[in-house]
Amino acid sequence: MNLILLGAPGAGKGTQAEIISEKLNIPQISTGNILRAAVKNGTECGLKAKSYMDAGALVPDEVVIGILKDRIAEADCANGYILDGFPRTVPQAEALEAMGVNIDKVIEISVDDEVIKSRLGGRRVCEACGASYHIEFNPPKTDGKCDKCGGNVVLRKDDAPETVIDRLRTYHEATAPLIDFYKGRGKLSTVVGQEEVADTSKLVLEAVNS
Repeated sequence: MNLILLGAPGAGKGTQAEIISEKLNIPQISTGNILRAAVKNGTECGLKAKSYMDAGALVPDEVVIGILKDRIAEADCANGYILDGFPRTVPQAEALEAMGVNIDKVIEISVDDEVIKSRLGGRRVCEACGASYHIEFNPPKTDGKCDKCGGNVVLRKDDAPETVIDRLRTYHEATAPLIDFYKGRGKLSTVVGQEEVADTSKLVLEAVNS
């Protein structure tokens, strides 16, 4: 089964993609990872991407989709895959269709903006080992210090309130229209994100199998 996961930043999309990948034994494909791999391996599309990246320009959609097509042609995608982080816009979704990439189902993880602001605004990360905390749901035992290594636990720039608001605005303007796009094609299932990751996973897997 070929899947796309949609959701605002902080909706838990990446975590759910990992869980589905493990449960269904299909790869989770991140555009950032496949771009870097294609550049490293010197593929035709990778060399095209590198020319844009070296110039500090955005890699055009058709090059990204070319790299994506190369990736999903690999043996581990024979039984399906999960696209994580692509498409981000309706034109990208249309380009996917135009290049013959077939998507069976799109799962939207719906979480209220205010919940996302609370989730991300309260998140803290250890500078040294990367361990993750939350000031309300999972605080470190000693304020500002990592339980695992004693490093400083800080608010990431991505999680600063003004950055979260900008990220949500970008999502609603550019990516949320994909919800109606895939609904119109009869491929969309919406899952309401729960407080517990396991509860959301249960709903997501039910949607995948429905």
